[in-house]
Amino acid sequence: MKLVIAIVQDDDAADLLDILTENGFRVTKLATTGGFLKSGNTTLMIGVDEEKIKEVMGLIEDTCKTREQVVTSPSPMAGSTGVYIPYPVEVEVGGATIFVVDVDQFVRF
Repeated sequence: MKLVIAIVQDDDAADLLDILTENGFRVTKLATTGGFLKSGNTTLMIGVDEEKIKEVMGLIEDTCKTREQVVTSPSPMAGSTGVYIPYPVEVEVGGATIFVVDVDQFVRF
């Protein structure tokens, strides 16, 4: 048994949850927050038999695509302390960060 931990952007989470449950996978959803953009993320925990890992990874890859997004980032104004001027920055968002963990014991109640 494996535990797949997938951190995905909130925009992708609902679609991924639907696809995973439609394909018979049980998923636990945790609301999390990213550090860089301070935007909402969702962490999904999926218990998977070893032979189904490739299927889960494929579903995540097909659903969570990276894309460019313009965000406003505050920057200190040169020469002035405490004064911030927002400016647009284009960043890549989306995709997924995935961890696969071996689970020695699995008990279902």
